[in-house]
Amino acid sequence: MRIEISGIELRGFHGVLDHERREGQRFRFDVVVQVAEPAADDITAAVDYRDVVACVRDVSDGRHFQLLETLAAAVAEELRRRFPIERAEVRVGKPEVELEGGHAAVVAER
Repeated sequence: MRIEISGIELRGFHGVLDHERREGQRFRFDVVVQVAEPAADDITAAVDYRDVVACVRDVSDGRHFQLLETLAAAVAEELRRRFPIERAEVRVGKPEVELEGGHAAVVAER
C-alpha cells in the first residue's frame, strides 16, 4: 500500500547562495511511502499522515542544507527511521526558483 502526501510547503533556509540561507525561501515536498496494509480500521494500526508531515518539517527545520539532494535524502532516511515503512520517496523543489521557464526538483528514494 502506498501513502502519498503532496504539496507540503515549508519555509526553509537551505541553498548554496548566501541570500537563500539568510532570507529563506519556500520548499515543496511530495512524499510517497510504501507501508503494509493496516491490520484494522484504526489510526494506531497505520502511519498517521500528520506524523509524516511533522517529520518532514522536523528535518527541514532542524538543519541547513546546501543541496536539495541532501535535504531530500535526509527526509527519506528519517521517514524510514521513524516509521514502519518499506520504502520512502521524497521529492523536493523550490517553487519560487525558475530555470528558463521551468522548476528544478530532486527525488530521493530509500
